[in-house]
Parts: sequence; C-alpha cells; structure tokens
Amino acid sequence: MPVPAHPHYLQLTLANGLRVSLRHAPRLKRCAAALRVAAGSHDAPLAWPGLAHFLEHLLFLGTEAFPAPNGLMAYVQRHGGQVNASTRERTTDFFFEVPTPVFGDALQRLGDMLAHPRLAMDEQLREREVLQAEFVAWSQDAEAQLQVAILEGLATGHPLRGFHAGNRDSLPVPQEDFQQGLRGFYQDFYQAGQMTLSLAGPQSLEELQALAQCFADSLPSGHLRPQQAPPALMDGDQHRYQHLDKQHLHHLIACNAPREALEFLCTWLNAEAAGGLLAELKSREWASALHAKVLYQFAGQALLDIEFNLGPKGSQQAPAIGALLNDWLGFFAHSDWTALREEYALLVDRQRQVRGALALARQDSEHLEAQLSEPHCQALKAMLNTLQPTPAQQTWQLPPSNPFLQRPPQEQRPGLIRGQTSAHRGLRTFAQDRSRGRRELPGLSFSQALPADSDEGALYLRWQLDSPAQGLGNSLQTLRTNARQAGVELSFEAVGNDWLLKMSGLHEPMPAIVEQLARDLTRPAANLWHNALVSPAPQMAIRELLKVLPTCFADTANGNALPDRWATARWQGLGIGLPAACEMAIKNAAARLPGHCTDSEHKALSINGQHRWQTVTTDGDEAALLLFCPAPSQSLADEADWRLLAHLAQVPFYQRLRVELQVGYAVFSGIRQVNGQTGLLFGVQSPDVALAGLLEHIQAFLTQLPALIKGNDDLGNTTLAQQFSPQTLPNAQAAELLWQAHLAGHGADYLEQLQQLIQARNRQNLVDAAQQLKQAAGGWQCLANGAAVGDYWQQ
Repeated sequence: MPVPAHPHYLQLTLANGLRVSLRHAPRLKRCAAALRVAAGSHDAPLAWPGLAHFLEHLLFLGTEAFPAPNGLMAYVQRHGGQVNASTRERTTDFFFEVPTPVFGDALQRLGDMLAHPRLAMDEQLREREVLQAEFVAWSQDAEAQLQVAILEGLATGHPLRGFHAGNRDSLPVPQEDFQQGLRGFYQDFYQAGQMTLSLAGPQSLEELQALAQCFADSLPSGHLRPQQAPPALMDGDQHRYQHLDKQHLHHLIACNAPREALEFLCTWLNAEAAGGLLAELKSREWASALHAKVLYQFAGQALLDIEFNLGPKGSQQAPAIGALLNDWLGFFAHSDWTALREEYALLVDRQRQVRGALALARQDSEHLEAQLSEPHCQALKAMLNTLQPTPAQQTWQLPPSNPFLQRPPQEQRPGLIRGQTSAHRGLRTFAQDRSRGRRELPGLSFSQALPADSDEGALYLRWQLDSPAQGLGNSLQTLRTNARQAGVELSFEAVGNDWLLKMSGLHEPMPAIVEQLARDLTRPAANLWHNALVSPAPQMAIRELLKVLPTCFADTANGNALPDRWATARWQGLGIGLPAACEMAIKNAAARLPGHCTDSEHKALSINGQHRWQTVTTDGDEAALLLFCPAPSQSLADEADWRLLAHLAQVPFYQRLRVELQVGYAVFSGIRQVNGQTGLLFGVQSPDVALAGLLEHIQAFLTQLPALIKGNDDLGNTTLAQQFSPQTLPNAQAAELLWQAHLAGHGADYLEQLQQLIQARNRQNLVDAAQQLKQAAGGWQCLANGAAVGDYWQQ
C-alpha cells in the first residue's frame, strides 16, 4: 500500500515485493532511476571475496534481448545521459539519468539486464581480467592503501577489515563450486523483494508509477532476506582510535546514532567559522583542513571518520588534537541546537531545490528523513555524552548564520533611498550620486540563450593575470561552503595565468555571493596568495593526466610576482539564465571586483597540423595516455562534425579496446572542450600494454572510423541534435556549453545553430572529418606518463 508522503513524493510496495520511491519534480529536464539491491560485498560467500563486485560487472555485458552495443550503458551514453553502478558493503546500486522521451526504454534495459544476465563462461573469464587490472591499480593507489591502513584499528573479525574488490586469485571462475556460489548469490538477492527502485523526473506520479510497474513486471517475485548482522566494530569497550599517516590524522569513532543525526554533526564540525575547532587548529598551525564524514553504517553500526590535514606544527600534536576534538564535542553536546536546526532545515531545503534528477533518485534510495527530528537529536546527544560527558574547558562558539541562506531584503522603489517618499523624487539622492561614479563593466555580459523563467542560473568570471594564478582560491573555502549550502555550486580553476570562477544554481543568492567574493579577493596579499592548501593525494594516472590537460592550451607566460597582482589583472564575465533584477544586482556587486573589466577577445591556442607530446609524472607502473584532437577550426560546422564523430565512436571504441582486446580497464572517448577549443578525447590506462601499444590501438581505431561511418545505417543526427535543446539540457550543462561558445566567439544562438548543423551533416561530411582527424588537421595533443613514442612528436 502507498505510504502517505509529500504531494510530489510517493512510496509504495508492489505485488511482487519491489519497493518503489517516486518523485515528481516539474523543474527537472531529465529523468533518473536508482535501483538498490540489499546485498553487497559483505553478503558474498567468504570463500570468494569480490563475488558481489564481479556480478555487478557481469550484468553490464549484455543479454539476449539487448547485447552490449545496445545495452543500458551504450543506450544511455548514446542519448547523452550518464550511467554507473557501485558495490558497497551491504548494498549494490545501479543508476542512470536520460532525457525524458527515452526513460522508459532505458528502464526496460535495466530490468532486462538484472533479470536475464547471460553469465557466459568466456565473458566471465574476460571480465575477471578487468577486475584483476583494477586490483593492480588499487594496490598501487596511495589513497586506497591509506583507506586500508585507516581501518586496521577495527576488530579483526569485522568485514570492513577484509578484501572485497576481487581479483584473479579470489575468483576461480572455472570451478563448479564457484559457479554455484555465483548463481546462488544472484538468485537469493537479485529478486524484487530485495530491491528498491527510486524514480525522479518531471512526469506526474501516475506516469512514474506506471513506469515502475512495467519495470517490476520483468523481475522475479521475492521477499526481503534478512542480512546477517556484523560483529562489533571494535574490541571490548573501545569505541575510538587515531591513525596518523604523514600529513593526515584520522580520528575514528564507532557509534550507533542515525545517519541523519551524524550528517547534522558533520555539518557543524566541518564549519570554518571563528570560534570553531578548525579555526582554533589553524591558529595553532596544527591543521589546515578538517573533514568529518560517515564512513560506514549498517544495522545500528556507524563509523565516523574525522580527518585532519596537519599543518607545520601538527605532526607531533596528535594527542593534543584529539583532546581539542573531545573538548569541542563536549561543547557541542551541551549547546542549544535550536538555531542550528532551523538553519539546517533551510540548508536541506536549498539542496533539494537544486539537485538534478540523478541526485534526487539516489538520495531517495537512501530512505533518509528530510528533516532532523527530535528523536534524532536525542540520539545524537546520547552518543556525544558517551564520548565526552563533561562540559568543554575551551571557549568555543557555534558558527554564525549563513548569510546566503536568508532572503535578501525587499528592494526600495527606484529613485528613492531609505527615509524618502515620493515627494522627494525630484531630488538627486546619495545613491544616485554614487552611481554616477561607478565604473562601467564592458567585459561583463549576460546571455539570453536560456530563458530566465526558472530559479536557477550561472555566472562565469575569468581573470587574466601577469603571473601564475595557482592558489588564488585557497582563501575562499568558507565562501564556497556557504554558497553550496545556499544552493550555489562555486568552483575555481587556475590554468596558467588564467583564473576561472564558476557559480551555478539558485540565482537568488548570487549577488550577495559576488559581493562577498569582492571583499575576500581584496584582502591583503598574504591571505590570498600564500595560504597554500595541503597538496591532494595523487590519483590514478589517467585522472592526473586529465587534470593537466587544460594547461596545454593556456597562457603560462611568467610575469613578476607583484605585491598587488590585481593592479594589472583583466577580467571578463558571462551571466546565463538570470532575470533582469538579478543581472542588475550582480552588475552592482561586480563593480567592486578587483582588476579591470575589459571586453577583450579570447584567442584559442591553435596546434593545427602539429603532434605535441607532454610527459606527466604519475604514481604507479601502469601506462596511461590521453590523445586530444582539436577540431580543425572554431567553425560550428567543424564542431558539429566532431560531435557526431564522438557520438558514433564512443561505444565502438569502448567495445573494441575494453571488451574485445582487453587493453585496459580505464577506456573512454568523447568530446572535451578546453578553454573554448572543442576536441575529441581518447583515454586509456593499462596494466599490461605499454604506451606504444596504447597509441597504436587508438591509431588503428581512427583508421577504421571511415568504414564505421559508412557501415552505420543511422548516423545519430537526430538523437544527438536533441541533446542540445535548451528545453532538455540541465541548466549547469547548458551554461557550460554557452560559456565555451562565448570563449570561441559564437553568438547567443549557438545552441540553435549547433542543433541545425548536427541535423544537416551527412555521411560524406563525417567521412571527410574522420580523414581530417586521422591526419591531425587540427593537431594532436598527447599526454602520457612516459616518453614520446616515435620521432614525429614535438616535446
């Protein structure tokens, strides 16, 4: 029976046992599904670690009805969506997001792959090699090994201490008992009673329910099986310990508070405001950052991880840092949370207003309560009192209210200032005197390409400096946190001498955020440029290459490190999807930004005809390579050709290198826009094949592209063109496209023109484009973790 809920939200259990969550959100432009199976790595037979993860992989290899080239992953990617899966300790999740018209077809493919997997022996043997490659990468990854080390303080018998990823040794595929275990696990857990389906989209609840019922009809009926409760997280009466690793200190706490209560605690523990724990640690130079999160939760057990990035004097202060943490927890436990609970409710509501379809569906699959209830608070108080029952000795303060969560004051009528009436309208006001001296902002423009009829918008601000911009955003972390809580995602990107700031989300708080940004950026230079953050831990090789890619097309000329770098800085900005009142407020706030607002034309770096190679140092022994191929020109016709090539190549490239040749486990291709330049990007990381082999496989694929185009009945013009409609593009994606178009010199009708050109391209256009691609007409930029292969590359 349906469970009473919000008018736009419904929970029910269908006849075959499938639990369903439905969310109708009219503002959404796409639909999403999240399917959660109540079984994960810790539920697999002990004899075969990694079996649950292995099964998740096998389910994506296609069925009789939908072979892999037409299965869920390929179908979603072909329609410009996103798809993935995740095997956790006690759950396995499958999720995707697609345009509304194809949602039903994608759901059908998800249901079919869950209900009718082939589990063929040859496919199992091939996929096991993929897990083996992932295992090798995992064993070399510093972050992954740190995670293993952090958990060594847990009870020996707890499954969190075990290995569950799977590899060649733990998955004896040919053995009959393994096959029985695999099929037994599948039959026990991959049935409707063990699953929860969450759908989110602009459709009505009735339409979503009909889609859920169709999905349920493909699954076998069943009942929810109880999952075995794990042993205690820690031995005896122990409930906490510390782990020190170089510049990181982790404080682990075992507790039994509800997830909602722990998220509330983490929000305020992570606060950077004066009077808080992090501010005190910074003042003593013991820590530069703090991040508290729930690492694990199941069956009344929870593990809280409080991570400190240690400062210059922190490595010898682990006990003292633990004592300060205890003292703050005591302060928090004895504080009045009334104001914090009100602020937290505003925060949660703002987050729900800006979440996309996929984020909403995944959140609903967690089945967490939207508000922090009184029982949650009591449970958190009880937990904190067991950790630190006495009041604090240090003088602490609760964080102040987030200024961006409050609605701005109502604007005065034009021409009047506070205290004036209409009788004074003929007199010049102080406000008008100030405005006469306000500088013009020729470099700040506002695009009309998106309708300003929603609550969301975007703003891009780009500074050009005379010296490297690295570290400029280090002093803006508090601003970033407050903006995110208010529904605005704020990000910074330093590439060479350029510094780009993006904000997207609810437009209401944006003017106030720009005002605060202006204040923060004009602080003394020491706070801005020398407050360096701890370097992030190295990532897997292919991700390190992706981080470096933008610098290949950036201005990196080294100027003098001036005491005031803003003196010669130039900046430009673009607002997208903002109503007129918001535009005016942003203009007023932006007038205070440092630097000179100039309307200078952006010139993209051209590498036409060149073969450029850049070697990047990465951790580990695996070969990793990116090949970025810019379009021959900035014309929209070339961009349309390149996007269609990417559309046609994405699935065959993955199928050829990842599935058929087993070259590597990190294999991808697609369009990437870098600093206004559109290009095709190919990426591979392999534990077995050297760089020369990886490049050879990519070049062989490019050689086969013309034949692939000629043999394809449907070039995908209509499918791809529809993905660039403002009516179906999520706001953040549309804004990014329009910003890149702005850098490339295209007008406000960019999306419309691009759609028309994609629709009009023919087979010969694409064959010619494929030849240009192979001949490096627009150039080839290769990034790899080794020396150049061949003598035709420029270093």
